[in-house]
Amino acid sequence: MSALINANRRNFLQAVGSGVAALAASQLGLIQPAFAQGASTPAPMGPVRQIDARTLSIGYYEAGPAAGPVVILLHGWPYDIHSFAEVAPLLAAKGYRVIVPHLRGYGTTTFLSADTPRNGQQAVLAVDIINLMDALKIQKALIAGYDWGARTANIVAALWPERVKAMVSVSGYLIGSREVNRKPLPPKAELLWWYQFYFTTERGRLGYQQNTHQFARLIWNQASPKWNFSDETFARSAKSLDNPDHVAISIHNYRWRLGLVEGEAKYDDLEKRLEQGPVIAVPTITIEGDANGAPHPEPASYAKKFSGRYQHRLLTGGVGHNPPQEAPKEFAQAVIDVDTF
Repeated sequence: MSALINANRRNFLQAVGSGVAALAASQLGLIQPAFAQGASTPAPMGPVRQIDARTLSIGYYEAGPAAGPVVILLHGWPYDIHSFAEVAPLLAAKGYRVIVPHLRGYGTTTFLSADTPRNGQQAVLAVDIINLMDALKIQKALIAGYDWGARTANIVAALWPERVKAMVSVSGYLIGSREVNRKPLPPKAELLWWYQFYFTTERGRLGYQQNTHQFARLIWNQASPKWNFSDETFARSAKSLDNPDHVAISIHNYRWRLGLVEGEAKYDDLEKRLEQGPVIAVPTITIEGDANGAPHPEPASYAKKFSGRYQHRLLTGGVGHNPPQEAPKEFAQAVIDVDTF
């Protein structure tokens, strides 16, 4: 009996100790309890403005005071600006000027010339953001994003640090290396990238073209298995995937990553710099959801890629691949906090 009591006491003390440790970590900002959003659907973001920025007419949503410090929020694939439908007003209420652009191939962002290649290589997306900042006469901004948006934020911060005050990046350091991408991964890891390999085929291109919305919904479900988004929430974003260049840019992006197609020669120098895995010096908070079903690196693998003030936060409670939409308060708080670093 005494042995049983002692065992129970040890288990209790271990549980208490774990709880205290978790509470301490939470207070330090390392663990952020959150819960994936249910079926609530905020109103569509609008009006969407347009501005010519070199090769593109970029559609973007803006909120907050015109003279406020600028935050640029970058969405991923296959999502759109509505990932930030709840984040934007939270930041605007804190006095930030919030800019949420449609990436090339999404929403109302279109090419100014039919002759411009429908290029999806990683560097060009970052150049688009620099061009947008120039067009809007924004010298410096906080940048935050996830998925393609996080990679783009990483690249802007790495190559143009003078334009970035601080950064929030979901899944950490995502700057890609085509040389590394040539190497096979373990089978379980390869399985998570099934769509990338599907896109290398003509069947994959046609399949995505014919079934874009169904495909995107499958990715949403895989990437955020505990996010109970509504049909209305999905339909609101799916409209952005009807952009006439969406399929071409998506396919080019994934084929380019594997070295199956080339980008534009004018971006070769930028890509050479990115191939080296440049360290990012701007203040950074990285975020991960505890239920992220998409391929993503472990935080320990990229912590040393950030040489400035840095913090990693784990969002618990079933948060998946799209934290700004699944945990908007926690995402907005990360932006506010990194601004004080």
